[in-house]
Amino acid sequence: MANRPNILWICTDSQRYDTLGVYGNPHVHTPNLDRLAGQGVLFNHCTVQNPVCAPSRGAMLTGRYPRTTRLRQNGQSIPEDEVLITRLMSDAGYVCGLSGKLHISACHPVACRGTERRINDGYDEFHWSHHPTPSWPTAEYNHWLRERGAEWTRTPHPDSQRVFLGMSAELHQTTWCARKAIDFMEANAAFDSPWLFSVNPFDPHDSFDPPEEYLRPYVDRLDEIPLPNYHEGELDSKPLFQQIDHRGAYNNPQNYPYPEMNERDHRLVRAAYWAMCDLIDAQVGRMLAVLEKTGQLANTIVVFTSDHGELLGDHGIYLKGSYFYEPSIRVPLIVSWPGHIASDVRSDALVELVDLAPTLLDLVGLPHPPGMQARSLRSLLVGQADVHTHREDVYSESYYSLRDHKDPRPYATMVRTRRHKLVAMHGMEPGELYDLQVDPDETRNLWNEPEYRAVKLEMFQRLCDRMAWTVDPLPAREAPW
Repeated sequence: MANRPNILWICTDSQRYDTLGVYGNPHVHTPNLDRLAGQGVLFNHCTVQNPVCAPSRGAMLTGRYPRTTRLRQNGQSIPEDEVLITRLMSDAGYVCGLSGKLHISACHPVACRGTERRINDGYDEFHWSHHPTPSWPTAEYNHWLRERGAEWTRTPHPDSQRVFLGMSAELHQTTWCARKAIDFMEANAAFDSPWLFSVNPFDPHDSFDPPEEYLRPYVDRLDEIPLPNYHEGELDSKPLFQQIDHRGAYNNPQNYPYPEMNERDHRLVRAAYWAMCDLIDAQVGRMLAVLEKTGQLANTIVVFTSDHGELLGDHGIYLKGSYFYEPSIRVPLIVSWPGHIASDVRSDALVELVDLAPTLLDLVGLPHPPGMQARSLRSLLVGQADVHTHREDVYSESYYSLRDHKDPRPYATMVRTRRHKLVAMHGMEPGELYDLQVDPDETRNLWNEPEYRAVKLEMFQRLCDRMAWTVDPLPAREAPW
């Protein structure tokens, strides 16, 4: 057991794929994650299984799809009989810890009061802070602030109602999450038992409130920041919910109403978001430095990813919802383990976030539980399979995942191949169909285009297959009849 690798698993919140320099963003400052990508495998096309936090995290931690785990919506709680990969690791002798979010159970302050309800999740250390506001009496981050004579606060940016100046980097929740991981890694360096630590900061989730020192460099060159990918009138042929949220995120006219925001608003929100990503990178650098200093880097698998993306005004919408645009469902994914998996490799394979659970089990030599549905990436990572081939298509779903649209309620599923993407809005028209080769920005909805009827039918067949294949394989068959 002592020969098994450690696992540092970093999962941010709402971080879209194009927020790192290594993914081609020339504006951000992410040297540590860019370097980590050079030490491992970077995936260009990692799709989440739900564009909302709780269902996505439940799928990632179990290797099972949201409709299977029954954690399909924010505000639901994962059933007690679901088995997390951290529980399997703990049963195999791993010491497991967490800092920041878990969010696989209801997390509203009124509903969960002290902390979110836990199942047998395998975490020995549980430094919980769902988000940095002082909403829970047991949230450790807020205790940490008080120990330093500080209180959480943020102030509106003088130039925008949509952006805030948050805590300094030194007192930021992202920094606290990294600090708890560092304490854990330093404490476990002297022991033989392998460990797994989940680092789950709230950033870059809205509200957009980076430290002022991280935002300032962007404000100094604000005119260089691109405006959102939105073409006036493009939502006219798209689902109703997008048209509603164009007027205000989460069906709330006070919440990032796109038509009322000017160019400076749009640029400043994007700048604040990127500044939050830069802070995440700096804290990743601190954690990697400790792994190296304590001699644990060579025997530690490092994973960096996020639970879903953020629209940032693209397609005229902010935040998240029942949308399956690439900025919503495509997240960064880097896996590194020096000397054991490939290094400086960029994979164009279509992969799913749910694939992480069986991958990590395979890398440490543990069996899959019978209910696991995802496909391991191990053979791809270690050079035993084509690094650019994994799935023919990727699948995501949203079953009324947020509570903001009540009549009608959005139930939607998506399937995407290398070239095409189909979104079915169940019980209503229109859905969405995109040719990503011709229209990578997903501006023109081809749902009703006659020349794409054959493509639409073929994509519907794929969608039906994926929905069938995500039916729970449990309970296991016990006899032939």
